[in-house]
Amino acid sequence: MVNEQSQTVKQLIDDISQYLSDRDFTRLTQSLRKQSMAEIVTILERFGERQRAVIYRLLPKEQALSVFESLPPPLQADLLRGLQDVEVAALFAELDPDDRMWLLDELPAAVASRLLRGLPRRERQLTGEMLGYPQGSIGRRMSPEFVSTRFDSTVAESLAKVRRRLDDAETVYTLPVVDSGRRVVGVVGLRGLFGADESEQVGALTQPAHTAEATEDAEKVARQCTDLGLLAMPIVDSEGRLVGIFTIDDAVRILEYEESEDAARQGGVEPLRRPYRSIPIHRLVRSRMVWLLVLAIGATLTVQVLSVFETTLEEVTVLALFVPLLIGTGGNTGNQAATTVTRALALDEIEPRDILFVLTRELRTGFMLGLFLGAIGFVITGLVYDLHIGFVIGLTLTAVCTVAATIGGIMPLIARTVRVDPAVFSNPFITTFVDAIGLIIYFLIARAILGI
Repeated sequence: MVNEQSQTVKQLIDDISQYLSDRDFTRLTQSLRKQSMAEIVTILERFGERQRAVIYRLLPKEQALSVFESLPPPLQADLLRGLQDVEVAALFAELDPDDRMWLLDELPAAVASRLLRGLPRRERQLTGEMLGYPQGSIGRRMSPEFVSTRFDSTVAESLAKVRRRLDDAETVYTLPVVDSGRRVVGVVGLRGLFGADESEQVGALTQPAHTAEATEDAEKVARQCTDLGLLAMPIVDSEGRLVGIFTIDDAVRILEYEESEDAARQGGVEPLRRPYRSIPIHRLVRSRMVWLLVLAIGATLTVQVLSVFETTLEEVTVLALFVPLLIGTGGNTGNQAATTVTRALALDEIEPRDILFVLTRELRTGFMLGLFLGAIGFVITGLVYDLHIGFVIGLTLTAVCTVAATIGGIMPLIARTVRVDPAVFSNPFITTFVDAIGLIIYFLIARAILGI
């Protein structure tokens, strides 16, 4: 079934490519009208900027906005560059404020300012208030379009308010309950309102609310929202007054974005934030070049270590055979620890102040792994070569695993302390660093045991 769908999509892409090449816009329009919104989004993701703009212009007006809202923000920004100013302004004005903020983060400042000036007064005011919050805060990801109710209102009054705001509110399933000063005192669900007597006061139905301050980190709040299983979370200012609502769909969107970014940086590339097929080659090169340069410079540490111990290698050439094994094991051990700790940081299971706890835990873990691998290395190497070489390999594996796990465990915590993304200090960086340290340990142990 999956293969059939893949073949269908491939055939559709090939047909549209041919229509574009032949400039057969009549058949292209007819083909697009037969596709679902999800299929059109897939089509747009597969083409470059110019072709994407042509395809988008041929969509029916009633379908165009829904398709635009379904595209990732980076692709929305790319698409705007291929449209005329009038079309761009209309699309921008139709977006919800929270979706508008995602797009603004992808646009150059000059373009963003021009689009903001073209908004209707109310929309410009709502968007401007969100722009006032720090980059990366939940205030830039919440929706200022919400329905709230007073704790002293009746159920009938609250339901009437919901009906009036059905078309423009972000969600009506969870309503923040506020007092006379707009401070959040709880929440009430739409199910609870429908099931209660219309004359009953909302205060009797109110449940405790999990709120977040608008300046809090967006990823942290998104994780809280999903962990607690909330449909929506009220967002408040420093005095507890309601300023917005944050919904579960936006929470999932943020977490997907952040996890994609972390995965990319752990692999030693900058996040692409676009579907692979739609990325120009020069952007792929740029996303990898800086990291490769940094890691190549870092690898000179390994070269320097080898040059320092060159005489040791000349006297016992068999030691050179085990260099790939030892540095590979050290790098893998460090990566495992870094990945585990980075994930724990993202889930708020640990904090930078837990560095001693993590250091002790990873040191013990690395030592036990090293003992296990070292014992195997000692037996195999001792049988193939001799016991002295076996001792060198066994002890080195034990020491390297211990050091690598410890370094890999504390690096993400140090990164968080100095306000750097822990993923930046993850796998590629740690591997390079541990390689050099592992070689130093290896040759020092070899000199001590072999007397060279």
